[in-house]
Amino acid sequence: MTTIESPRSGKIGAGKIAPKYNRTGSSRGNFEMIAWLFMRLSGIVLVVLIFGHLFVNLLVGEGIQAIDFGFVAGKWADPFWQFWDLAMLWLAMLHGTNGVRTIINDYAEKDSTRFWLKMVLYAATLVIIILGTLVIFTFNPCPVVDGVQLPGGFCPAP
Repeated sequence: MTTIESPRSGKIGAGKIAPKYNRTGSSRGNFEMIAWLFMRLSGIVLVVLIFGHLFVNLLVGEGIQAIDFGFVAGKWADPFWQFWDLAMLWLAMLHGTNGVRTIINDYAEKDSTRFWLKMVLYAATLVIIILGTLVIFTFNPCPVVDGVQLPGGFCPAP
Protein backbone atom coordinates (compact mmCIF):
# COMPACT_ATOMS: atom_id res chain seq x y z
CA MET A 1 0.00 0.00 0.00
CA THR A 2 1.30 3.46 -0.89
CA THR A 3 1.12 6.41 1.39
CA ILE A 4 0.45 9.86 0.08
CA GLU A 5 2.43 12.75 1.45
CA SER A 6 0.48 15.88 2.17
CA PRO A 7 2.39 18.94 0.96
CA ARG A 8 1.34 20.99 3.98
CA SER A 9 1.70 18.47 6.75
CA GLY A 10 5.40 17.81 6.49
CA LYS A 11 4.64 14.24 7.56
CA ILE A 12 4.74 11.26 5.27
CA GLY A 13 1.58 9.21 5.31
CA ALA A 14 -0.29 11.51 7.68
CA GLY A 15 -3.21 11.92 5.27
CA LYS A 16 -4.23 15.07 7.09
CA ILE A 17 -3.51 18.67 6.30
CA ALA A 18 -1.95 20.55 9.16
CA PRO A 19 -3.96 23.61 10.08
CA LYS A 20 -2.38 26.81 8.88
CA TYR A 21 -4.05 29.01 11.50
CA ASN A 22 -4.73 28.51 15.16
CA ARG A 23 -8.42 28.75 15.79
CA THR A 24 -8.60 30.01 19.33
CA GLY A 25 -11.36 31.93 21.00
CA SER A 26 -9.42 35.18 20.70
CA SER A 27 -11.22 38.50 20.57
CA ARG A 28 -9.66 39.31 17.17
CA GLY A 29 -11.36 36.29 15.60
CA ASN A 30 -14.62 37.35 17.20
CA PHE A 31 -14.20 40.90 15.92
CA GLU A 32 -13.58 39.69 12.38
CA MET A 33 -16.70 37.53 12.49
CA ILE A 34 -18.77 40.47 13.76
CA ALA A 35 -17.24 42.73 11.08
CA TRP A 36 -18.10 40.14 8.41
CA LEU A 37 -21.66 39.90 9.69
CA PHE A 38 -21.94 43.70 9.86
CA MET A 39 -20.94 43.99 6.20
CA ARG A 40 -23.72 41.63 5.13
CA LEU A 41 -26.44 43.15 7.31
CA SER A 42 -25.48 46.77 6.68
CA GLY A 43 -25.36 46.05 2.95
CA ILE A 44 -28.96 44.83 3.03
CA VAL A 45 -30.12 47.83 5.07
CA LEU A 46 -28.17 50.22 2.81
CA VAL A 47 -29.89 48.82 -0.29
CA VAL A 48 -33.28 49.58 1.30
CA LEU A 49 -32.19 53.05 2.46
CA ILE A 50 -30.63 54.00 -0.88
CA PHE A 51 -33.52 52.78 -3.02
CA GLY A 52 -35.97 54.56 -0.69
CA HIS A 53 -33.89 57.72 -1.01
CA LEU A 54 -33.78 57.46 -4.80
CA PHE A 55 -37.50 56.69 -5.03
CA VAL A 56 -38.51 59.72 -2.95
CA ASN A 57 -36.02 62.08 -4.58
CA LEU A 58 -36.38 61.03 -8.21
CA LEU A 59 -39.75 59.39 -8.76
CA VAL A 60 -42.18 60.99 -6.31
CA GLY A 61 -43.41 64.49 -7.11
CA GLU A 62 -41.76 66.43 -9.89
CA GLY A 63 -38.71 64.18 -10.17
CA ILE A 64 -35.16 65.37 -10.50
CA GLN A 65 -36.16 68.87 -11.60
CA ALA A 66 -37.61 69.53 -8.13
CA ILE A 67 -34.38 68.79 -6.26
CA ASP A 68 -32.89 72.03 -5.03
CA PHE A 69 -32.01 73.71 -1.75
CA GLY A 70 -35.67 74.21 -0.89
CA PHE A 71 -36.45 70.53 -1.50
CA VAL A 72 -33.69 69.46 0.89
CA ALA A 73 -34.78 72.09 3.41
CA GLY A 74 -38.35 70.82 3.31
CA LYS A 75 -37.23 67.22 3.60
CA TRP A 76 -34.94 67.88 6.55
CA ALA A 77 -37.70 69.78 8.35
CA ASP A 78 -39.18 66.32 9.05
CA PRO A 79 -37.32 64.29 11.75
CA PHE A 80 -38.13 61.07 9.87
CA TRP A 81 -36.03 62.14 6.88
CA GLN A 82 -33.28 63.46 9.14
CA PHE A 83 -32.91 60.05 10.74
CA TRP A 84 -33.28 58.28 7.36
CA ASP A 85 -30.40 60.31 5.92
CA LEU A 86 -28.43 59.96 9.16
CA ALA A 87 -28.78 56.17 9.05
CA MET A 88 -27.73 56.18 5.41
CA LEU A 89 -24.67 58.33 6.20
CA TRP A 90 -23.56 56.32 9.22
CA LEU A 91 -24.10 52.92 7.65
CA ALA A 92 -22.42 53.90 4.38
CA MET A 93 -19.40 55.33 6.20
CA LEU A 94 -19.03 52.39 8.58
CA HIS A 95 -19.62 49.86 5.78
CA GLY A 96 -17.03 51.54 3.56
CA THR A 97 -14.55 51.97 6.41
CA ASN A 98 -14.81 48.29 7.28
CA GLY A 99 -14.19 47.37 3.64
CA VAL A 100 -11.13 49.63 3.36
CA ARG A 101 -9.87 48.31 6.72
CA THR A 102 -10.02 44.80 5.29
CA ILE A 103 -8.11 45.90 2.17
CA ILE A 104 -5.46 47.57 4.35
CA ASN A 105 -5.10 44.38 6.41
CA ASP A 106 -4.74 42.32 3.25
CA TYR A 107 -2.26 44.48 1.36
CA ALA A 108 -0.21 46.54 3.83
CA GLU A 109 2.87 44.43 4.54
CA LYS A 110 4.49 46.31 7.42
CA ASP A 111 2.73 46.59 10.77
CA SER A 112 3.58 50.29 11.08
CA THR A 113 2.20 51.03 7.61
CA ARG A 114 -0.97 49.08 8.41
CA PHE A 115 -1.34 50.97 11.71
CA TRP A 116 -0.96 54.45 10.21
CA LEU A 117 -3.19 53.75 7.22
CA LYS A 118 -5.93 52.58 9.56
CA MET A 119 -5.45 55.60 11.84
CA VAL A 120 -5.88 57.95 8.85
CA LEU A 121 -8.93 55.94 7.74
CA TYR A 122 -10.53 56.06 11.20
CA ALA A 123 -9.80 59.78 11.61
CA ALA A 124 -11.34 60.60 8.20
CA THR A 125 -14.36 58.45 8.99
CA LEU A 126 -14.87 60.12 12.35
CA VAL A 127 -14.60 63.62 10.85
CA ILE A 128 -17.08 62.84 8.06
CA ILE A 129 -19.58 61.20 10.42
CA ILE A 130 -19.40 64.11 12.89
CA LEU A 131 -19.66 66.80 10.19
CA GLY A 132 -22.45 64.97 8.35
CA THR A 133 -24.43 64.52 11.56
CA LEU A 134 -23.98 68.19 12.43
CA VAL A 135 -25.15 69.26 8.97
CA ILE A 136 -28.26 67.09 9.16
CA PHE A 137 -29.33 68.23 12.64
CA THR A 138 -28.23 71.87 12.60
CA PHE A 139 -29.35 72.69 9.05
CA ASN A 140 -31.25 75.99 8.99
CA PRO A 141 -32.85 76.84 5.65
CA CYS A 142 -33.61 80.42 6.69
CA PRO A 143 -30.53 81.76 8.48
CA VAL A 144 -30.62 85.16 10.14
CA VAL A 145 -27.34 87.08 10.21
CA ASP A 146 -27.11 90.26 12.31
CA GLY A 147 -30.90 90.42 12.55
CA VAL A 148 -31.35 90.25 8.77
CA GLN A 149 -32.78 87.18 7.07
CA LEU A 150 -30.61 86.05 4.17
CA PRO A 151 -32.38 86.13 0.80
CA GLY A 152 -34.00 83.03 -0.60
CA GLY A 153 -37.35 82.20 -2.19
CA PHE A 154 -37.86 79.20 0.12
CA CYS A 155 -38.03 81.21 3.38
CA PRO A 156 -41.26 82.80 4.61
CA ALA A 157 -41.35 86.58 4.76
CA PRO A 158 -40.37 87.95 8.19
